[in-house]
Amino acid sequence: IRRLQPDVEIVLETFAELGLPSYEELPVEQARAMSDAANEQRPPGPDVGEQLDGTLPAADGSALRWRLYRPATSGPHPAVVYFHGGGWVVGSVDSFDPVARALAVASGAWVIGGVVSDEPLCRDLCVRSGSIVISVDYRHAPEHRFPAAAEDAFAAVRWVAEHAVELGGLPGQLAVAGWSAGANVAAAACQTARDAGAAHISGQVLICPVTDSDMTRPSYVENAEGYLLTKALMTWFWDHYCDEADREDPRVAVLRGDLSGLPPALVVTCEFDPLRDEGQAYAEALAAAGVDVRHLPCRGQMHTSIPGVDMIISATPHRAEIAAELSKMVRTGEANFVPG
Repeated sequence: IRRLQPDVEIVLETFAELGLPSYEELPVEQARAMSDAANEQRPPGPDVGEQLDGTLPAADGSALRWRLYRPATSGPHPAVVYFHGGGWVVGSVDSFDPVARALAVASGAWVIGGVVSDEPLCRDLCVRSGSIVISVDYRHAPEHRFPAAAEDAFAAVRWVAEHAVELGGLPGQLAVAGWSAGANVAAAACQTARDAGAAHISGQVLICPVTDSDMTRPSYVENAEGYLLTKALMTWFWDHYCDEADREDPRVAVLRGDLSGLPPALVVTCEFDPLRDEGQAYAEALAAAGVDVRHLPCRGQMHTSIPGVDMIISATPHRAEIAAELSKMVRTGEANFVPG
């Protein structure tokens, strides 16, 4: 029985027909070049009231780019700091998911249903939640290996918290969010902020997060190949970002950290994703640590489904639910979750 959503299945069939090289077969610069080649072909996502670009200081003092999306409604608004996916290696505040770009480059057009840019998801979250969304870059591997990305994420959250008013945000109404590796650094930032007593965070939204370095879980076996994000590609990402000796450090293997006293969380997982089980394990561990958490499992979806705004239509209800919970987090400081 094929449990994939029909539009997800179309994407996979199209990808197979294109016969593209696997990302892990490419040098990093070629992978990034292929990503950048299709940058202008991305779907825009919904209109927002205003879009602004700027920079903030990274943990090492260098400049990190940010892109702010403001609702069309009158402010000030709650704020969300968002971190993009890309395996700590590729991607930026205005970039595609690598697999999506490969599809676009090879086909000469955006593939219907074909995942994914972080920017349309940021726009979607902004419009649906009524919040400012500030998508912040972080230093990438292999030029900047672990813990650079995690340190930059915390620096970004702290900077946004300190500059909330001038950005049009409401002090004390700040959440973090991210997808894939971006969810990993978002989760790490929450743990660091708690330990440092800095940057009150009202909630965290972790979409298909990397939470551990253990690739022996059943989802890695069941979904090792055939769903765009593969076990081989995750190995490529890990090898570029983090030495073997560091892969149990809670700043990257966030599941292994102290999870008590963390902000309310929404953890989103997809059925056909190698990262599914570690995401579920993180939600369960948060609950065991006394954190207010909801796990949202997305049946029939794959790793790149949620950011597929206007393309993976079957994931639209999940995106609406994510935005609704995010809105609760930033406006009340706590999520009214029903355990899931």
